[in-house]
Amino acid sequence: MLPGQGKFGIIISRIPVMQSGLKAIVGEHLPDYELSFCRSQDELTLLQLRRAVLVIADLSGEIEQPRSICEHYYSLMTQYRDIHWVFMVGSTCFPLAVELLMRPESTLISDSEPVKRLIEVVRAGGLAAERISQTLFSPEMGNIGEEQHKLVILTLSERKVLRLLAKGWGINQIAALLKKSNKTISAQKNSAMRRLSLRSNAEMYAWINSAQGMKELNIYSAYGDQAEWKKISQHDMSLS
Repeated sequence: MLPGQGKFGIIISRIPVMQSGLKAIVGEHLPDYELSFCRSQDELTLLQLRRAVLVIADLSGEIEQPRSICEHYYSLMTQYRDIHWVFMVGSTCFPLAVELLMRPESTLISDSEPVKRLIEVVRAGGLAAERISQTLFSPEMGNIGEEQHKLVILTLSERKVLRLLAKGWGINQIAALLKKSNKTISAQKNSAMRRLSLRSNAEMYAWINSAQGMKELNIYSAYGDQAEWKKISQHDMSLS
């Protein structure tokens, strides 16, 4: 594909906050990509797969039937070899991912990798020298992000704003819900980012998606809780 020409990528995650985070990260660092989103590999369409040059698949957290999921991805990779498949792997799927998903057209990275590493992998494409991140072989690395922010104390207002941002709400909608000005909501968001030493929206979403972030903001309910997100989405539309 010629430099500067638009590229089509697919982000697959059952977790809405992960979709939002990856969208922000890719949008900020790789603006030439047009993205679509799926909750699972079962939702992929033939048109998407024929257009795509990149798939980022989230295999973090507790996953039901991990072997079945990895086998499905294996089948897709054998059919669509022009796609660069990037798998964000957690401890649950790690052994199966190594067994089934290690191929010339794929890269395995840890779900605790920094944003910089994900961007490097995507930019390298099929030429990535490291097909499996060394972080996956170092379980203790998963606690680095947690240790960095363990002592950070967010105010209740800051937590509320970050939690709503994690659920896909915009500044205007949060301000309307909380009956505050846009300026106040932006200030609370920026204050939280300073406390967490985060320099961009991409880093903010990366922290929200981390185990520590989800624990601090109490958003573990995002895992598989479709009813809550459907309700949020409907409310979101009513405020737009």
